[in-house]
Amino acid sequence: MCGIVGYVGDKSAVGIILEGLKRLEYRGYDSAGIAVLAPSGTLEVRRAAGRIKMLEGILRDRPLSGAIGIGHTRWATHGRPSDDNAHPHTDCSGTLVVVHNGILENYLEIKERLQAQGHTFKSETDTEVIAHLIEHHLKTTPRLERAVKAALAEFKGSYAVGVVSKAAPDRLIAAKHGAGSVVVGLGKGEMFIASDIPAILSHTRDVVILEDGEVAVVTAEGVVLSTLDDQPVQRDPVRIMWDPIMAEKGGYRHFMLKEIYEQPRAITDTFRGRISPETGAIVLPDLNIDPATVRAIQRVVFVACGTAYHASMLGRTMVERLAGLPAEADLASEYRYRDAIAGPETLVVAVSQSGETADTIGAVKAARLKGCPIITITNAVGSALAREATGTIYMHAGPEIGVASTKAFSTMIVAVYLLGLWLGRQRDAITAEDVRKRIRDLVEIPRLVEQTLELDTKIAALARHLSHATDFLYLGRGVQYPIALEGALKLKEISYIHAEGYAGGEMKHGPIALIADGLPVVAIAPRDASYERMLGNIEEVRARDGQVIAIVHQGDKLIASKAQHVIEVPPAAELLAPLITVIPLQLLAYHVSVRRGCDVDQPRNLAKSVTVE
Repeated sequence: MCGIVGYVGDKSAVGIILEGLKRLEYRGYDSAGIAVLAPSGTLEVRRAAGRIKMLEGILRDRPLSGAIGIGHTRWATHGRPSDDNAHPHTDCSGTLVVVHNGILENYLEIKERLQAQGHTFKSETDTEVIAHLIEHHLKTTPRLERAVKAALAEFKGSYAVGVVSKAAPDRLIAAKHGAGSVVVGLGKGEMFIASDIPAILSHTRDVVILEDGEVAVVTAEGVVLSTLDDQPVQRDPVRIMWDPIMAEKGGYRHFMLKEIYEQPRAITDTFRGRISPETGAIVLPDLNIDPATVRAIQRVVFVACGTAYHASMLGRTMVERLAGLPAEADLASEYRYRDAIAGPETLVVAVSQSGETADTIGAVKAARLKGCPIITITNAVGSALAREATGTIYMHAGPEIGVASTKAFSTMIVAVYLLGLWLGRQRDAITAEDVRKRIRDLVEIPRLVEQTLELDTKIAALARHLSHATDFLYLGRGVQYPIALEGALKLKEISYIHAEGYAGGEMKHGPIALIADGLPVVAIAPRDASYERMLGNIEEVRARDGQVIAIVHQGDKLIASKAQHVIEVPPAAELLAPLITVIPLQLLAYHVSVRRGCDVDQPRNLAKSVTVE
């Protein structure tokens, strides 16, 4: 969703805030804005529709100065992208500004009430209503933080809020309820607020993470936390171990390409310290699930959205094969409203890179009400899902900036594989010897991924040939079916080409009607249990003049004789083979997007973390 950055200290706030906003532009890029409290005491605001570079142009013409300020980069929810709808938003008198992520469900009724009292609104956003309501409460509650709390208490919905006011020129106010993360960065004589850690990582690694219903009063000397009803909160800071350089492009043309190439390291980091090739032990110390609860589990339900859902589909197969438990994968946006049958015997596994996906959080809350034990697989320490869960498996992928997920997808697969092995051993569904063998298979994967990345040049040449297509079809079976879905998703996300992923067995049930006139059909056909049936699918595509792009194991001369284009990948254990076959699909989507001149890292209409419904 949107990005928030704030600063209070003894330096110029503008450069620090702009730097942070650039690191968060992947969260929202419809418009951007900044507000600074000038030394003269005036509150100055600059805003612009479009990318941050548009805001920078305005700041060159109309510069700002001051040591306290707040900025925002927006992904539009209420109101079209425009200068007027860009954040920060002011009250009637221009004495305070507000930035906001989230959706306020009852903002219209509050807006109408304020209009009846004489308030005039300049935008279509729900955020501006927050500024006016704080102004209203300041008339009877002179302390800024109390007025902010009184205003927020009236809203229904989700918010991550930052406030700066002339009434309290030494402080920032931050608050959160169900709308992504808010962190306070701790410096020496300076403090920061942000909606995501990479925004402030070059300045501090020590952060305090806000939980729902909390308000932070941030001055240059420190931070004071409390709840909306004025109960004090004590929380130790968390030290973030990411290297700031990890959040930079590192010489790659795009973040997405860098993150594709980081997958061998990210996969290794996900299993490092959690496996014992000698004993077959799987060590997941943050699960917090006692043996009695594990023995009582009768089924496992994965809930997730988008790419995480595709990883969850693989997780379903892994849990069934490795732990002998019935398993399902459910779209979180559907599960949360379905009143699904569940209870203490149902283990719910929530998968989300950011740990802040609104629908996944909603699904977890629904499952908690039914008494389900909950495991979260996430990349974000201290995220909302991590706090909601019984236990957590952190992916250790490092910062992922590109909107189209790559290394996070791979590390999700590794995490669900580890979970399947752990459950299998806990329930005696798999022997220690079998686990040792499967661990050896896993340890081989980073090397095989590195080999597969050597196909980059070949795939770039193939993309030149395919970049003018208007439609693609992706086919896979078994564990490769979710990879077909993921490959299609990647292509449509960043190249804007219509693409669909299907199970190979479903081709005769509709998609075969689309095949004609050289339609590109990507067939994922390694030599596994589905090989012969995928071979049949390829023959059906050829018979209808489709153009076959086959992902096969090295040395497959049979399919090479039938496909127009062949990409050979090294073989791997069946359950882990998706970690190999997905690499060419990520590279193909990337290179097609580049050839088409699309914005690879920040595709239109998409944000990295969907923290609203």
